[in-house]
Amino acid sequence: MFGNIFVLPASQKKIRRMKTIIKIFSFALLLPLTSCSQIDFNKIGKEIDKNINGKKPLTNTEIISGLKEALNVGSNNASSSASKIDGYFKHPVISIPFPPEAQQMENTLRSLGMGRQVNDFVMTINRSAEEAAKQAAPIFLDAIKNMTITDGLQILKGNDSAATSYLRKSTSSPLHDKFKPVIRAATQKVDVTKYWNPLVTAYDQVPFVSKVNPDLEEYITQKALSGLFYLVSQEESKIRKDPAARVTDILKKVFGN
Repeated sequence: MFGNIFVLPASQKKIRRMKTIIKIFSFALLLPLTSCSQIDFNKIGKEIDKNINGKKPLTNTEIISGLKEALNVGSNNASSSASKIDGYFKHPVISIPFPPEAQQMENTLRSLGMGRQVNDFVMTINRSAEEAAKQAAPIFLDAIKNMTITDGLQILKGNDSAATSYLRKSTSSPLHDKFKPVIRAATQKVDVTKYWNPLVTAYDQVPFVSKVNPDLEEYITQKALSGLFYLVSQEESKIRKDPAARVTDILKKVFGN
């Protein structure tokens, strides 16, 4: 999956191959003078392969740098995409719907002819997520700094979203704590309660319904973070599979073929 992408021109490859053949031939001439017990054929084979293919194993430092860079690029791209107008609202996957625990409330209000008001409310909660996403990139980047060599090697052996899974596992709690105040400020900025309170008032006047009062800030925070992680995973997958997405030298080196 990973490797050095440095590729020699055809002529240089031939020269390198010829030099390697000469080395092998010279070595063969010396074999009669050498005890077989002194020969490490496995080491020799690896050296020959390295000479012919021109590949040098990645160091742990390069692996960690590449993985961190992948998450840096991915989280920046994800945050930029999510923070645009309609970044959440019109996205086919991460768009935030009416709170599920208030599904009966949504259905009832729509049946009472309040579909437009419901739609306006849904738009505002997505706008608050879009507003909050503007602050997400530096929070992600701070979390990425703590990746260890062990983490990196585990990610290296993982699937196409292993780096994102690491980020989700290691940063969900602190990100939530940092992100929720941003959501709170964002919901105030786009005036979510202006659209929510009339809906609650209208619904509570319907006979025999159970009153609902979901924690909107928590709901939006959870959905916003989930959406961001989804976008980061998509970016990671592109970096792993699409050479055009490897926009820095270290990404090209670590994720190159």
